[in-house]
Amino acid sequence: MAFKVKWKPVLLLVAALALVGLIIFALRPEPVMVDVAGVGRGKLQVTVDAEGRTRVHDRFVVAAPVAGRLARITLDQGDAIRRDQVVARIDPLPLAPLDPRQLAEANARVRAAEAQQREAAAMVERVRADCNQARRERERAERLVESGDISRQEFERIRNIETTCAQELEAARFKARAAASEVEVARAALLAVGSQGRSDSVAAVMVRSPVEGRVLRVIEKSERVVAAGTPLVELSNPNNLEIVVDVLSSDAVKINPGAQVLIEDWGGAEPLEARVRVVEPSAFTKVSALGIEEQRVNVIADFLGSPGPLGDGFRVEARIVIWEGENVLKIPSSALFRQGDEWSVFVIEDGKALRRYAQVGHRSAFEVEILSGIEEGAQVILHPANEIEDGARVEARGR
Repeated sequence: MAFKVKWKPVLLLVAALALVGLIIFALRPEPVMVDVAGVGRGKLQVTVDAEGRTRVHDRFVVAAPVAGRLARITLDQGDAIRRDQVVARIDPLPLAPLDPRQLAEANARVRAAEAQQREAAAMVERVRADCNQARRERERAERLVESGDISRQEFERIRNIETTCAQELEAARFKARAAASEVEVARAALLAVGSQGRSDSVAAVMVRSPVEGRVLRVIEKSERVVAAGTPLVELSNPNNLEIVVDVLSSDAVKINPGAQVLIEDWGGAEPLEARVRVVEPSAFTKVSALGIEEQRVNVIADFLGSPGPLGDGFRVEARIVIWEGENVLKIPSSALFRQGDEWSVFVIEDGKALRRYAQVGHRSAFEVEILSGIEEGAQVILHPANEIEDGARVEARGR
């Protein structure tokens, strides 16, 4: 007996199922458009970012050695000046004869100035010996780094010691010249009395520059009567610049001498490089733009190359490197969000956002090191919105 199939109910059932499928497909939520980034390896730097300013390493204020009438100073700001060049002329005022006590004080000042000169000369010799030793250490390190016996970082530290020592030697020489100038000033005070204790037999006192450099500022330009010790001209070598960066005391404890400093936003296209010379041991209080009192610490750094057109007191942005890694698994920090007490990210797999817990390490301003929880090559969602949940359908923007 043949079985006769009733096709009409079957066709109606198939049509009903197709209609339900179309309705479900039409009502299915659209995938959320997201920005994504890949998980990869590369260089990561953790920095302390702060605003700083340039400052000449050594500045000298030339003062009047005696009381008298100052002739008009013809130097202008920025003028080049040689060592022992006359910067001012003073005609001493009439002085009363010195009594024995005043004469003894003047002679004592001369002896003290001569002692300071000898001390400065000894300092130059000591720093020169240290520089010779630093040069020999650098030469040995060059051979060792080529053979792989020491790391490149250790070689850079030794080379930085030699660079810093050379700058200290130049500063010691400047101080020795300044000390010699102080001896001349002290002797000029004695000469102002004259052989008979009178100043009318004394010629004009020529005030000379103790160093070679440029005029930073002319303090007393016009002719007038000045007292002994009145500042006249401020001098320095503008090419010998250093950088002063004030950072929070909580950040200062993370910075070590020799740390790399990247100078940005100084006006040029490429960042300049410097090295931390010293972290000052004393903090100071500074009121922030929000009116909050903060404890700040000055970090002093030296340029490794030429400072270019920068001068004294120029503003710069400094990034002080406190940690650096070469082959670090990292993601943009904007992909992280807190889930309870742990960090989480959304990873895209098969068009869905899947939550993954991540263990993070070092963090910079824009990137973070991933220790575990995410594999290299994965795609993570940047700035995850509130509507994104575990398992939600997503689509990368721009695809």
